[in-house]
Amino acid sequence: MRIGLRLFLAFFLIVGVAAFFVMRVFVSEVKPGVRQALEATLVDSANLLAGLAADDLQAGRIGDGRFARQLTLAQQRDPGADVWGFPKQGVDQTVTVTDATGRVVFSSDGRDLGRDNSRWNDVYRTLRGEYGARSSPQGDGADDTVMHVAAPIYAPDAPERLIGVLTLSQPNRSVEPFIVASQRNILQRGLWLIGFAALVGVLMTWWLVRGLGGLNRYAQAVSRGEPVAPPAPRRDEIGDLGNALEAMRRKLEGKAYVEQYVQSLTHEMKSPLAAIRGAAELLQDPLPEPERARFAGNILLQQQRLTETIDNLLALAEVEQHGWLQQRRPVEVGVLLTQAMDAVAPVFRRAAVALRREGEGATAGCRIEGDPFLLRQALCNLLENAAAFSPRDGEVVLAAAVAGGDLRVVVEDRGTGVPDYAHARVFERFYSLPRPDGGGRSSGLGLPFVREVARLHGGQVRLENREGGGARATLSLPLG
Repeated sequence: MRIGLRLFLAFFLIVGVAAFFVMRVFVSEVKPGVRQALEATLVDSANLLAGLAADDLQAGRIGDGRFARQLTLAQQRDPGADVWGFPKQGVDQTVTVTDATGRVVFSSDGRDLGRDNSRWNDVYRTLRGEYGARSSPQGDGADDTVMHVAAPIYAPDAPERLIGVLTLSQPNRSVEPFIVASQRNILQRGLWLIGFAALVGVLMTWWLVRGLGGLNRYAQAVSRGEPVAPPAPRRDEIGDLGNALEAMRRKLEGKAYVEQYVQSLTHEMKSPLAAIRGAAELLQDPLPEPERARFAGNILLQQQRLTETIDNLLALAEVEQHGWLQQRRPVEVGVLLTQAMDAVAPVFRRAAVALRREGEGATAGCRIEGDPFLLRQALCNLLENAAAFSPRDGEVVLAAAVAGGDLRVVVEDRGTGVPDYAHARVFERFYSLPRPDGGGRSSGLGLPFVREVARLHGGQVRLENREGGGARATLSLPLG
């Protein structure tokens, strides 16, 4: 393959691959970017509507008050808008209002009245004083998803008292035309970019090959001993190469180049050869003990430095690949368990499940080394998981004991247990089981998080079924 074709293919390959990945990144970022902008807009609108709905919700007329009437009239409008070439002839957003317990008391589409939405992420987090949002399917088996953004509703006469949650929803398909149009424009312009890059590659390759061809013809003429004019002067590397070839030709003609080359090569080889010979002679002769010790110490010092460098590189690679604890300090086991129970108490109240602690004296004064935040979160995940799979009016038992130099925290429930087919997968990311009450599945990240926390602390976690029904989760951690 000639060098011109190689240069063109290399240039086109580099530009084409770069353009492909850039376009791919841009295309893949369009959808989340548009949806992020949609979510930001929904946040503003939800908070404005929450303020307008406060009076009617507090007065108990949210379903037939002024807010509901105005909202109904607004949703019947035909905007008649032309948004960047896409007609918009209706209002896509719906409004849902729940009371302070998460039960739906108003819905602009008239559906789901009385339903308990306290488990939905938007309502659940907002009731806890956090930002709540979710994206869920529009219906059972539907491919379309709906973005829900919630805002708290505070009592007009007591701004610190939460009386309900307003959720503003909009189907993601309403912005799909803009996403598709943007992606199509990016692809079209990307193809134009690749075509322009190919044209530039052809011109650059022709320009380089033309210069190299002139040098090739000049060198062949010199090798045949033909008188030939030097290459045309150029202000680039090819011109420099032509000048070098002309200088070389002149030196070769007078034999000066060969003589100078041999002399220079001999001179450059003398120094390393002399150093090698001197070192060999020095090692053959006996050395005084202080010099030998100093020489051995220097070797040991250099070896230690190399070892430390290698160890540091390995440690860095280990940290980047497997992670490490940001902080490690003594943690009181009793305090840790109490904090975890307090944190999940609202979850257990909502699920109507009792939480009981056993064996408090077995871990009195016991401490472990680790990150208290991560450990507390891991225990909360185990407790919440047990509550989710426990029957209503059931009980979850939290116990801790010291065995074999390890702290073993056990969480037991009398739920449905773990099916046989799921035993090998419960700790996989995004794997979850259906809730016994028919609720939605979890994210499937709780147990993997617990396992990662246990690994970072040098421990392990195990999940197994109990005799008589239910499951037992055991978190083992080394004592500090």
